[in-house]
Amino acid sequence: MNEAFKALADPTRREILQLLRDKSRNAGEIAEHFNISKPSISHHLNLLKQAGLVLDERQGQHIVYSLHTTVVEDVIGWMFKMMKKNDTEEEQP
Repeated sequence: MNEAFKALADPTRREILQLLRDKSRNAGEIAEHFNISKPSISHHLNLLKQAGLVLDERQGQHIVYSLHTTVVEDVIGWMFKMMKKNDTEEEQP
């Protein structure tokens, strides 16, 4: 999960995840939404993939990236548990 948090620390990678939330896309489609080089987009996608936040699948000549919801759900679940623990601690005298 540490890799996921490292990947989420970057605003470009968070924006890529938001794009993939709507639909799966190839690297070129993702790059169209940013004013950075395609190699930079590939670097961000590789970090997201290593963190388990995105999946990739070859479709013809393209690699299509999609959001890996299981890992995202794990991260969100952990965050909710932490928030709930903090709420419980605040209620105690």
